[in-house]
Amino acid sequence: MDVYGPRNIITRFFEHCVKILVFLSAVMMFFPTMNPARVTELINRTISLFTSAVSYSRLTAEAVRAIRLGWVMENNFTFILLASMVICLAIFGALLGAGLSTGNLRLKRLAYKLTLGGGVGQILGLLGIYFVYLRLWESANLERVLPQISSGFGVYLAIASATVFLSLAVLALTPKAAADMPYEMERSKQLVLMYLPFAALVFVFSYLPLWGWRYAFFDYRPGVTALTAENFVGLKWFAFLFQNPATLNDIVRVMRNTLIMSTLGLATSWLPMVFAMFLVEAKSARFKRFVQTFTTIPNFISWVLVYGLALAIFSTDGFVNSLLLNLGLRTQPINYLMGDSFIWLKMWAWGTWKGLGWSAIIYIATISSIDPTLYESATVDGAGRFQKMRYITLPSLMPTYFVLLIMAVAAFLSNGMEQYLVFENSTNTAKITVLDLYVYQLGIKNGVIPLSTLIGMVKSLVSLVLLFSVNRLSKMVRGESIF
Repeated sequence: MDVYGPRNIITRFFEHCVKILVFLSAVMMFFPTMNPARVTELINRTISLFTSAVSYSRLTAEAVRAIRLGWVMENNFTFILLASMVICLAIFGALLGAGLSTGNLRLKRLAYKLTLGGGVGQILGLLGIYFVYLRLWESANLERVLPQISSGFGVYLAIASATVFLSLAVLALTPKAAADMPYEMERSKQLVLMYLPFAALVFVFSYLPLWGWRYAFFDYRPGVTALTAENFVGLKWFAFLFQNPATLNDIVRVMRNTLIMSTLGLATSWLPMVFAMFLVEAKSARFKRFVQTFTTIPNFISWVLVYGLALAIFSTDGFVNSLLLNLGLRTQPINYLMGDSFIWLKMWAWGTWKGLGWSAIIYIATISSIDPTLYESATVDGAGRFQKMRYITLPSLMPTYFVLLIMAVAAFLSNGMEQYLVFENSTNTAKITVLDLYVYQLGIKNGVIPLSTLIGMVKSLVSLVLLFSVNRLSKMVRGESIF
């Protein structure tokens, strides 16, 4: 039944407009260039509205001296923080309303009341920011602190006003629900709404950072220059990557380390599967719980603590050297953490120890879903334990293994950075520096942001090509793919 009557098309159009506006405001919340809270140059141009709402230290990082000298009152920044929080909470409330609008008539009216409240909340927050702007004109030292209104302020105000107007229009055009009508939503739509927060996190932490790729096309220096038309250099850094002999040699060396470490990981990617098979076959439940817990815990230990453990065991005054010296098997201690001998195998061993138990969990879950009647039938036919593992368990795990293998090949150039950063020293840096660590060194330590951005961008594109290529190959050879 059409609940909208003859105004159906107009109402649906307004609903879609509200959802688009709410989504735009949520996205802009993470873009520094659209931050309406930047009412003075004392607020860093690289922080977003969301950062302004959650981090007072970032908000006032460049205003500490001005506050101390009395050029500007500190409570102005407190007002900005509170106003930013109001705007962000209002946006989240509007997002909730946009999600609930897929429900029945009663839930839909509630949803657009939430979007209406979200729009009003954004306007109130913007008024709070404008109030601070006026206070800065009255109380600030205008020779030192010049108030300003960012371009994002007008955009936010326009979006919030449009959200309020359209939400009111939808509420006016939507008929009232019966008092006894429950709040209901289709099961499929509920599942979609449950997924949306995680999709938003993926967008914020995986796709939104791609906006930083623009640094690869500018001659940018942190804290000195800005991204302007004057600093645009096009493909300069692409050419520099291949024309500079020192950089090219570094890339070759780093790629060698990366490919070797990734190859070691792929060659031993079957270890978690075999470990899970043998662990499940253990008869003692207490032993299985102990082993699984003991091998899973290292995954939750940071690499800094892992290095501390390695230092306690393998340093010159560590456990191994102390034991060998006391037994008379050695006269001088050896620092096993220094030097580059077998460094690739050492890094592989530490990585395997840390992730073996955690990686086996998915295989253990797959084994638990295998039909028990298969094992019972094999027992009747006289199959032994290893025969069951070979002909039932292993074939059942292969689809899971190949999916994880495809994902591992796609991440062939991504070894991570933390492990190699903590184990790196002056004697092994030539063999331990992988691509992720090299990007970190270029960008954070040396400040060559454009070149490090370029290398990271190329790595992501190569990983994407590898993913589709391996997926295509799997479909041709096995008739199966992950997408």
